[in-house]
Amino acid sequence: MSGKILFVCVENAGRSRMAEAFGRQAGIDCESAGTVPAESVNPMVVSAMKEIGISLGKERPRMLTDDMVKNASRIITMGCSVEEACPAILYREMRNKITDWHLPDPKGKSMEEVRKIRDQIKQLVMELPPL
Repeated sequence: MSGKILFVCVENAGRSRMAEAFGRQAGIDCESAGTVPAESVNPMVVSAMKEIGISLGKERPRMLTDDMVKNASRIITMGCSVEEACPAILYREMRNKITDWHLPDPKGKSMEEVRKIRDQIKQLVMELPPL
């Protein structure tokens, strides 16, 4: 097993994208994906990350695959806003590898709320124990 962290949310357009960016910045081997990927990364998330010097403008949401799940040492889900597409439920058999951060979805939120979610994700990523 590699030692990779997989950040997952439904659309891979906000929370998991921010977590992946912070993880990479911290030198963590990680990737992100979604169970029902959006067409593009949330523009408010792109703006909030740009404010702190991280570019997500060229990133595109990715579909979660079984291989991603199998190759991850740890899977962190962001919170389930769409019950039928919740990654924590879809991969119940991997529950020993899954942690859910119960974060609000930035979709439709104000910039102030998106910044709070961003800062919370950064803190959680920085507090991750080593694999």
